Amino acid sequence: MPGPLPLKRIHHIELIVGNAKQAAYYYRKAFGFTQKEYLGPETGVRNRASYLLSEYNVNLVLTTPLTAEDPMNLFLTLHGDGVKDIAFEVEDCEAVYREAVGRGAQSAMAPTEFKDESGVIKRASVRTYGDVIHSFIEKGKFTGAFLPGFKEEVREGVNFGFRRIDHIVGNAEDKQMDRWSDWYIQTLGFHQFLSFDDKDISTDYSALRSKVMSSEDGLIKFPINEPAPGKIKSQIQEYIDFNRTAGVQHIALLTNDIISTVSTMRENGVEFLDVPDSYYDDVWDRVGAIDEDRERIRENKILVDRDEKGYLLQLFTKPVEDRPTLFFEVIQRRGCQSFGKGNFKALFESIEREQKRRGNL
Repeated sequence: MPGPLPLKRIHHIELIVGNAKQAAYYYRKAFGFTQKEYLGPETGVRNRASYLLSEYNVNLVLTTPLTAEDPMNLFLTLHGDGVKDIAFEVEDCEAVYREAVGRGAQSAMAPTEFKDESGVIKRASVRTYGDVIHSFIEKGKFTGAFLPGFKEEVREGVNFGFRRIDHIVGNAEDKQMDRWSDWYIQTLGFHQFLSFDDKDISTDYSALRSKVMSSEDGLIKFPINEPAPGKIKSQIQEYIDFNRTAGVQHIALLTNDIISTVSTMRENGVEFLDVPDSYYDDVWDRVGAIDEDRERIRENKILVDRDEKGYLLQLFTKPVEDRPTLFFEVIQRRGCQSFGKGNFKALFESIEREQKRRGNL
């Protein structure tokens, strides 16, 4: 196996959106993010507007093209609002890019310098599944808070307790999961952390297969899903149909207090998948004792699961735009490093109820 590329961390996730100003307002009010910086015509960039939304170690960049000729418009036409770039911070952009391309990655942008009065950064990109890219960002002696061209423009959020990105899930087309999981092994030097087949993740109607790819230190995890044959269209195939290709299905945000985080998000209008009361009839027999208040878990319809190292609590939003594509997961870990295998059936049944409401089941 090739050695791991020296990726320091996920620097940011960039979403291409139809109206970044309105999207920034939504993520501030509904998710509690603080708008920290802005890039656009007022900062000397004529063709796009970008807003940096942050909370602790989570950075989301929302970008909108400002001209009809911009190729980002094709992304929006094909996919709607969605993740374009999962960017990594690295020490040596050129070396990492050269190694990735040498291992078979397709270039999206050769190493390029970007600068402003705060200094210079180097940035390069390679293509991964669908129209998603990975950028490699070398900040060097750059003294700005984020990236060249961005200027401070603070709009305070509430801070709902998000600490970092726990994982990012990609949906691939049928029989493409192995191709992309092998790509992460070969190109970035990741390893397979876990895998699930259609016996693990299924209902009476639909199923999927999944492999969880992880960086060497375990801080970056990318599950890759694909649809499995079932009686009806699976949630993964619904995603592929509306996104037109593979893409990022959901972003999992880690919190230390999921009850507070979820209840605050509900108060601010975020819609979550419904968990029936019957889920709690036997969940405690399966999971055992937890530190959190069981009644508040039930009130907020939070899912609970346990592995040999501890337990986790999780809940999934409904899609955050009209296309049934991108959504978010809120997760709290109490030692557990898995992904809620015991909740897969309840989660799928909830998603299927939403598919039925949309007429896509």
